[in-house]
Amino acid sequence: MSRLRITPLGGLGEVGKNLMVYELGDELVVVDAGLAFPRDEHLGVDLVLPDFSYLRERRIRAVLLTHAHEDHVGALPYLLREMSVPEVWGTRLTLGLLQPKLDEHGLLHATELKEAVPGEPPVAIGAFKVQFVRMAHSVPDTVAIMLEAGGLRVLHTGDYKLDHTPVDGLRTDVGRLAEIGNQGVDLLLGDSTNAERPGVTGSERLVGEAFRQIIPVREGRVLIASFASNVHRMQQAVDVAVETGRKVCVIGRSMRK
Repeated sequence: MSRLRITPLGGLGEVGKNLMVYELGDELVVVDAGLAFPRDEHLGVDLVLPDFSYLRERRIRAVLLTHAHEDHVGALPYLLREMSVPEVWGTRLTLGLLQPKLDEHGLLHATELKEAVPGEPPVAIGAFKVQFVRMAHSVPDTVAIMLEAGGLRVLHTGDYKLDHTPVDGLRTDVGRLAEIGNQGVDLLLGDSTNAERPGVTGSERLVGEAFRQIIPVREGRVLIASFASNVHRMQQAVDVAVETGRKVCVIGRSMRK
């Protein structure tokens, strides 16, 4: 029997360039394909990509996306430029945010986009059996990925946040994670930025409460900095603006898109 081989090409012990390769025999799936943003010393550099050289002579069966943040999907257009990928799996929102990006690169029809639905039975992708599990994160429609191959069970969490009061009410599916744990997990790959730091991250709802305390009592403009993909935060800002009769102006290419 072939052995399952797992190779990180980025994102391990660093923020950005998330790309994990799962390989069984001559087939492999890739989980996430992210980019990193340059540091101050990277003069003239716009983006930092993972090294794809390991993948060039191998058969990619599919790319599985955990969520829509740039450090997990931003390198996908560059990967599709260099090699054939039959399928890209992602949740509805993840694919919705990905499509304009692929269209901008002229790659909208370079692969088949397939919707991952958390909570549904596992799907067969080549030699891999794959199941998607709902996770809470700062971008909606985030999933963990349960992979079975070569007689082994691997849980790849993707980015997650244990938010017990998320804005959309969709909490991490702890029940399903418990079921997976009871069935046995050979390897857990946990991905949660700053998880090694002590303490607890507050719920996103606390940000909305802060908006409601601050915005109504301010006479002038209120400036809010946020990633465009933080849909819940932007929705809460818009809700408070509507409640207080304010206009909303978005600035930045990603925000406008």
